[in-house]
Amino acid sequence: MELTKTALYTAFMITIMSLSMQHKHLMLALMCVESMMLILFTMLVLFTSTSLTLSQIPMPTILLTISVCGAAIGLSLVVATTRTHGNDFLKNLSLL
Repeated sequence: MELTKTALYTAFMITIMSLSMQHKHLMLALMCVESMMLILFTMLVLFTSTSLTLSQIPMPTILLTISVCGAAIGLSLVVATTRTHGNDFLKNLSLL
């Protein structure tokens, strides 16, 4: 179990570093965010399965629902950006 937690923490840190180094495509940045959410979901499921409190059982479902909503918004932003600018390069966007 400790090896699994360590692997998930390491994967989460690698995903954060790859997100901070991603400066070219918006789609790749959104994929990094989605992988972070899936790692958080897995960590939350492991935490709630080891603890026996009943108040934390719906938390993974809530996190997954919020993650899906964020993915839908991100995908719609990528589609809108691609339609208006022709590509999803971050350097072409004015983020101010």
